Amino acid sequence: MQKKEWFAEWFDTSYYHILYQNRNDEEAKRFIQALLGVLKLTPNSSLLDLACGKGRHAVTLNSSGHRVLGVDLSAQSIAAAKGFENSNLSFAVHDMRKAIQGETFDCVFNLFTSFGYFDSHEENERVCEAIYKMLKPGGQLVIDFMNATKVINNIVEKEQKSLNGIDFNISRKYTGTHILKEIRFVDKGEHYHFTERVQTIDREQFVKLLAPYFNIKFTFGSFDLDEYIPEKSERLIIIASRKL
Repeated sequence: MQKKEWFAEWFDTSYYHILYQNRNDEEAKRFIQALLGVLKLTPNSSLLDLACGKGRHAVTLNSSGHRVLGVDLSAQSIAAAKGFENSNLSFAVHDMRKAIQGETFDCVFNLFTSFGYFDSHEENERVCEAIYKMLKPGGQLVIDFMNATKVINNIVEKEQKSLNGIDFNISRKYTGTHILKEIRFVDKGEHYHFTERVQTIDREQFVKLLAPYFNIKFTFGSFDLDEYIPEKSERLIIIASRKL
């Protein structure tokens, strides 16, 4: 049997949700409101939250007066997100490398470093092509990614987090192309080991990757949409429009 890709395996475990349970929902809401101020979407726009997790960003987008579909590869995350569904908010399991047939959107959001999970840039190109197909002409794309330049320069090699009675032992290293995070812990006498591998895509690489499909309009460096400074910014946030 072929081994699952790391994200398909790790993201669909209960342990992933335990480790990342303390995400800041208020910060996420402020971020979405700041983005909407720049995007200037018309009321009741059709939006896609691509790799939506448990749906915290999709919920805020929906509460701002838009029709939203949230998709993620993790069945566990989607099962949790479905508790928020209403007539204008829905969730489904979907692989971001494939276009959703019969659907087009005014804006696609890919947030919280939900990109670059793959081993090759060809896979990234598949994601970009899928997004291009799903966007209406002139539609907008938002990518919120880690600032790889700062992460590489300030990597925390080892740390331990104790959550729900479990001691998560985390180690990180830069491989030259990826940030590799190893997560080891023991629960109920069983030893577990999971891996995260995220490509260190910097701004110049994103510019090249997006160029065939999108025109970059804005680049920001924080959830407050501050100026992007490669050595200092916490995030790399790109807003682009679909080429006609």
